[in-house]
Amino acid sequence: MAKKLVVTWKKSAIGAPEDQRATVRALGLRRLGQTVEHDDTPTIRGMLHKVRHLVEVVENE
Repeated sequence: MAKKLVVTWKKSAIGAPEDQRATVRALGLRRLGQTVEHDDTPTIRGMLHKVRHLVEVVENE
């Protein structure tokens, strides 16, 4: 069974570069404090690395 990543948007993207704001939106996050779940893939990991200062990530099995 694939691992899951639980991603919570913790810090506002106001003042962040446009590409980081777009990455937050591409992760499916629309509102501050919202939580989404993604499969643990290299693509998602790369997106999370780019906005690691804006989100909180928890690994689930």
